Amino acid sequence: MPTDKTGAEATVTQNPSADRYEIAVDGTVAGFTAYRDRTTNGSDERIFFHTEVSDDFGGRGLGTILVAEALDDTRAQGRIIVGVCPLVAAFLRKHPEYSDATHPVTPDVLTWLDSQLD
Repeated sequence: MPTDKTGAEATVTQNPSADRYEIAVDGTVAGFTAYRDRTTNGSDERIFFHTEVSDDFGGRGLGTILVAEALDDTRAQGRIIVGVCPLVAAFLRKHPEYSDATHPVTPDVLTWLDSQLD
């Protein structure tokens, strides 16, 4: 189980009914990364579009733990990662080991995502 910068254990779980992964510390949800799934051109994509961590838990590295765990799970499910969220996009730039499991953000992705969030 990963630990944050204070040494507290953090748990990341997928909440499919809310289309998001959540990170909890001591049983309290501290943040989430939201996504939408789509299949296009034979690829199952998971499009991450928003990540946030509560101010009460800021500065503890929870956003990085959350994103890493969510991306690892997404790849393990055989899905392709699309990082629209700035935090996810930055993480992917810093971690080229995910390049085999990513698609770029395109105008088509953004148009599709916008239609899902209305």
